[in-house]
Amino acid sequence: MTDETVDGPNRFRAEAAAQGLPPQEVEAWIRTARPAVFLAEGGDGPVVARAGGDPLLPHGVPKPSDPFVASVDLAAFPPGATGLPLPADGHLLFFAGTDVGGGEGQVTDAVMYVPAGTPTAPSPLDHAWRKPYRPRELRTVWQQLSAQMPESFALDRWGDLADDEQFELADELADAWAHGGGYRPPWALQLGGHPVSPQNDPVHYARDAGEAGPSGQGGTAEASGAGDWALLATWRYGDDVPELDSGVAHWVIRHRDLAARRFDRVHRYIEMA
Repeated sequence: MTDETVDGPNRFRAEAAAQGLPPQEVEAWIRTARPAVFLAEGGDGPVVARAGGDPLLPHGVPKPSDPFVASVDLAAFPPGATGLPLPADGHLLFFAGTDVGGGEGQVTDAVMYVPAGTPTAPSPLDHAWRKPYRPRELRTVWQQLSAQMPESFALDRWGDLADDEQFELADELADAWAHGGGYRPPWALQLGGHPVSPQNDPVHYARDAGEAGPSGQGGTAEASGAGDWALLATWRYGDDVPELDSGVAHWVIRHRDLAARRFDRVHRYIEMA
């Protein structure tokens, strides 16, 4: 088995050199890459996540205000697989509706952590406006580095005053990364890494809304505290949610809140193409 944290960047360096891309920016691109786990249906491995249907909730907890998306078995992943300070075991439950732009930002019950050994029971959420999502089991797992979207890289690298040439260079770096094997595999749920978004970067949205203050002052990511925020997960709704065209839900959190298990501080964003 190859180590993609080494082989992937090396293939990217070779491809970028063949295209004549600036080595300094190539290394900057590699530094921003983050480990991620991608989950999908199919395969004959163990069930690592269950999506749709009714969630298994602890007895007596308030029912979340939005439909159940997925429950992830955290013990199924080796330490460091996502680069996030996730609990070593237990289940992480995600909740989201289909209202694009509605209720975005901090949502106190968008994510629930259920420690291992906690008694649970199937708990219908009874959302009259939304039937439960299609039940499915996610068994296939990929672990690899996840690169930023080109526009996000340009804004974090050169600030809000980045020019057209810098945005074009970011696109060229993204193309070289993909050509070197850094493309995303087929997936339904992503944990960690960088987001892929049909509209805007949810990590930037959360950063701008958080304590770091607005980033629209021409500053770089380092100046605005971007590194404190992380993508916790992204969900692709799929064809069984026809009201969303290529819809995705993102959950974003500060590293320190994640380490403290403060999932009530998660920011959530729902988008469609």
